[in-house]
Amino acid sequence: MRGLGKRVAESKAAFASVFANQSLRRLELAWACSIVGHWAYLIGVSVYAYDVGGKGAVGLVFALRLIPAALLAPFAGLLADRYPRQLVLLASTLARVALMVAAAACVFLDAPPAAVYALAVAAAIATVPFRSTQAALTPSLARTPSELTAANAVASTIESLAIFVGPMLAGLVLSLASTGVVFTLNAALVAVAAIFVVRLRVPPAERKPELEAGTIVAEAAAGFQAIGRDSSLRVLIGLFSAQTFVAGALQVYIVVLAFESLGQGDSGVGFLNSAMGVGALLGGVVALSLTGSSRLSLPFAVGVLGWGVPLILLGSHPEMAVALALLGIVGVGNSIMDVAAFTLVQRAVADEVLARVFGVIQMLWWLALAFGALVAPALVGWLGIRTALVATGSALVVLVALLWRPLRAIDARAVAPEATELRILASVPIFAPLPGMSLEHLAGRLVPLRVDSGTVIVRQGDEGDRFYMLVEGKVEVSEDGKPISSLDAGGYFGEIALLRDLPRTATVTASTPVVLYALDRDDFLAAVTGHAPSAQAAEDVVSARLAGLPTPEIPLSSA
Repeated sequence: MRGLGKRVAESKAAFASVFANQSLRRLELAWACSIVGHWAYLIGVSVYAYDVGGKGAVGLVFALRLIPAALLAPFAGLLADRYPRQLVLLASTLARVALMVAAAACVFLDAPPAAVYALAVAAAIATVPFRSTQAALTPSLARTPSELTAANAVASTIESLAIFVGPMLAGLVLSLASTGVVFTLNAALVAVAAIFVVRLRVPPAERKPELEAGTIVAEAAAGFQAIGRDSSLRVLIGLFSAQTFVAGALQVYIVVLAFESLGQGDSGVGFLNSAMGVGALLGGVVALSLTGSSRLSLPFAVGVLGWGVPLILLGSHPEMAVALALLGIVGVGNSIMDVAAFTLVQRAVADEVLARVFGVIQMLWWLALAFGALVAPALVGWLGIRTALVATGSALVVLVALLWRPLRAIDARAVAPEATELRILASVPIFAPLPGMSLEHLAGRLVPLRVDSGTVIVRQGDEGDRFYMLVEGKVEVSEDGKPISSLDAGGYFGEIALLRDLPRTATVTASTPVVLYALDRDDFLAAVTGHAPSAQAAEDVVSARLAGLPTPEIPLSSA
C-alpha cells in the first residue's frame, strides 16, 4: 500500500508539473481545441453522409478522408523533423480553419455532396502533420522522463474528454440545427488552437539543411527503416494498427446501432460516441498511474483487450444501456493503450527520426481506420451487426494472445533509465540544458566502469573516443607528466578532444578506486551539438578549461 501511495503521489506531482510547464500547457490546450473540434466534425460528416447515402456512404466517406491523409503521413513527419515544429503545427491548424469554413458554407448553400466530401478529404490531409508533430515536440518541452509520461497521459485524457465532449456537442447541435453549424463550431475551435500554438515557447534547435527534391523520399523512408530495425517495435505498431482497424469498423457499427438496432437516430450517434469519451476520461486518470513505470507492454496489451472483449459482449447484448456501459469500457482501454504506446515509442526511437516514425504510425493508423470503415458495411451486410461486433472483438483477443511474448520484449528495448543515471547526467553543465527525453536517451547509452587505483583512464595524445563522468573516487589530471589538477565525484572530463576533434590534451589517472560512467563519442556529439543551449554550455566548459579557469560543477546530491 505504501508503494501504491508513493506512485499515486508521484503521478499527481508529474501531472501538476505538466500544467506548471508553460509551453507544455499551451501545447496541451492547442491539442484540446483541435481534437474536440475534430470529433464534433467527425460526427457531423458521418451523419451528413448517412442522410445522403446510407451506411455505405458513411464507410466510403470515412475511407476517402483517411486514405490520402495516410499516404502523406510519413512526409508530414519529415516536415516536422526538418522544419520548426511550431510552424508546422501552425500551418496545419490554419489550413483546417479555412477548409472547415468552406465546408460549412457548402452545407448552408446546399452545394452538391461531392463538394462537402472533397473538403472533408482536404481537411483530413491538413490535419496530418498535427498529431505526429505534437508527439515529436512533447519530449523537447518535457523537463523529466516522468513529466513526459505525464504529458502523454494528459494528452490522452484530453483526447478522452474530446471523444465525449465533441460528439456530445455535435449531437446537441444536430438536434437543434444542421451539420453546417457543426462544421462552423470545428472551425472556431481549431482557430483557438492556432492561438495557443502561436504562443508556444519552443527551445531553439540545431538548424538543419534545406530539403532537396531528390532526398525527400529517402528522408521520409527513415521512419520505416527505424521501425524495420526493431522487431519488438514492429509488433507493437502492428497490434496498434489492428486495434485501429477495429476502431474504424466501430465508427460504422455505431451509426448502424444508433439508427437500425437501437432506434436512437442522429443524436444516438453522438451519445454512443460520448460514452466512449466518458470511459476514455476515466482511463486517462488510470493511465496517470503509469507515470515513471518502466514496464508498459502489459498496460498496452490490457488496453487492446479493453477494445476486444467489450465488443464481443456488445454483440451479445445490443441494448442502449449495455451499449453505453461497454463503449465506456472501450474508452478506458483506449486511454491506457495510447499512453503506453506513445511513451514506448518515444523511449525507443531517436529524436532525429521521431516525427517520421510517428508519421509512419499515423499512416498505418489512418489506413487501418479507412480499411475498417470500408470493410464494416460488408461485414454488417454479411454477418449482421451482432455477429460483426463479435468477430472483430474476437480478432483482437486472439492477436493479443499470439503476440504477447514478442510484445513483452519491447520493455527491454525501451526501458526507462534509473533515476541515479539521470541525476548524474543532469549534474553535468553540458547536459543540464537538455530536455528530459534527450537525457533519457543518453541515460540508456551510458557505460558503467569500475577502475582500480593507478589505472590510466585517458592518455595524453590518444584519440578521443569517450566522455567520462566521475561518480565515486578521485582522479589526477596531468599534462606532459606534471600534475595540474584533480577531480572528485561529480567531475567530468574528455569533452575537449570530442568537441574540438583533437588528440587528448591531458592524462587522467585514478588516484583511488573509482566508479565512472562513459558516453561514446557519437552519442555525446549527437546530444550536445543537436541542442543549441547544450552546445553553448559545452563551448563555455571547453573555453574555460583551455584558459585554465575553473569549470562549473553541480553536486550530485543536488542534481
